[in-house]
Amino acid sequence: MSEENPVKLGTAVYDEDGDEIGVVRGFNEDGFFVTTREGAASFSVEHEHTPHDLGEAELLWRCSDCGEVGDIEELPESCPSCDAPKEHLYYWTED
Repeated sequence: MSEENPVKLGTAVYDEDGDEIGVVRGFNEDGFFVTTREGAASFSVEHEHTPHDLGEAELLWRCSDCGEVGDIEELPESCPSCDAPKEHLYYWTED
């Protein structure tokens, strides 16, 4: 990861032809997650396939270091439990 062009939440990701394939929506120890949805839809849980009789999914953030979760509306600059940087937080859905 270059200091001049760090990968962070919302960074556009391109294929080998230079076509945008999506934006970064989270990280884990293996790399990052990309969503192909645009704008506010990229934060939506409408695309989750939770059966309606099991309840509705709630969009949260989750720390890839310690598993702490929190309200997506209050995405912290670092994990309040283990102080992991914001780049270690990713979007998470929970029933």
